[in-house]
Amino acid sequence: MPSTTFHADAVLFDMDGTLTDSIAAVEAAWGAVAVDLGLDPETVIAATHGKRAIDNLAFYRPEIKAHEMDAAVEAFERSILDFADSFKKRAERRRSSGESSAGFSARAGSDSGESTPAFSPTSVFSRSGSPSTPASPTDPSIGARRPSFATRLSDMLTSAIPEDSVLPVFDESTEDRHVDEKQADTDIEAAWETEADSVDRSIRILPGVKNMIECIPEGRYAVATSGAKTYAYGAMTRVGITPPPVTITADDKRLKAGKPAPDPFLLAASCLGFDAKRCVVFEDSPSGIRAGVASGATVIAVCTSHERSKIEGCGAHFLVEDMRKVRCKTEGEGAGMQLVFTVEH
Repeated sequence: MPSTTFHADAVLFDMDGTLTDSIAAVEAAWGAVAVDLGLDPETVIAATHGKRAIDNLAFYRPEIKAHEMDAAVEAFERSILDFADSFKKRAERRRSSGESSAGFSARAGSDSGESTPAFSPTSVFSRSGSPSTPASPTDPSIGARRPSFATRLSDMLTSAIPEDSVLPVFDESTEDRHVDEKQADTDIEAAWETEADSVDRSIRILPGVKNMIECIPEGRYAVATSGAKTYAYGAMTRVGITPPPVTITADDKRLKAGKPAPDPFLLAASCLGFDAKRCVVFEDSPSGIRAGVASGATVIAVCTSHERSKIEGCGAHFLVEDMRKVRCKTEGEGAGMQLVFTVEH
């Protein structure tokens, strides 16, 4: 198989979709925000991928004040970890309580003290009144994400209506429409909780990642992620990755901008003591790939979260299925050590 070999000083890893697969949990969290705002989950999920939660929340929830944003980001990122852990926790409770999986109701979780992250009038993501938020930011990556969550939720809502039902028609001038709207909200919430409870969204380490990290000496790699510290450290530790000393998260106050700006990768390279132009960036999302290219690094894009056709035009120097297609070894010692990469085409 044809291959290309080149040298570099250090590696800058994206996290979600590159090192870890927590896409299902992230989609569920943004799907919850979308449904709560009355927006299309598929569109919101596609538009938010690879970007900082702080930037996405500022766009979709402009009413969140500056002094409230840190708490809102942390609450959102904890909801991601809750989605990632909820299926396993429910399975453990069912085993310990002797409940059979066939007789277990997805709604039982809300009766057992550990419910799926839900819509609440006091939640930082709850809406007050009708949303005037636009559907999505203008971004060429929209549509790149696979609509797994949105499709399942839509199917559940559709299947909840009997085929022979005669749907009532409400005159907007009648008071009955308020009752109908309330029932619709209840139905959406119920479908959401049922779908969210029934899917295993555990965070997983991606193929080739463990071997790649083990090949790189300490001090020669960093993580630069669009996730804030709560989510980033939580996701990595859940799959056995020790966050490196240089881990740049979205809530790092030294950052002026997040991806697709190059700032996270430039800061990570600087903290390691290397020029970004002598670094390798591993990325999976269109915005992250563009950030890596803008930093001057050699970018290896992995097709772990997006179809090849969705990211091949973003400027990556190499495009591979996953990290198993890339080998790394060291050459030399001390300050003069170099990393030698071989990429299979």
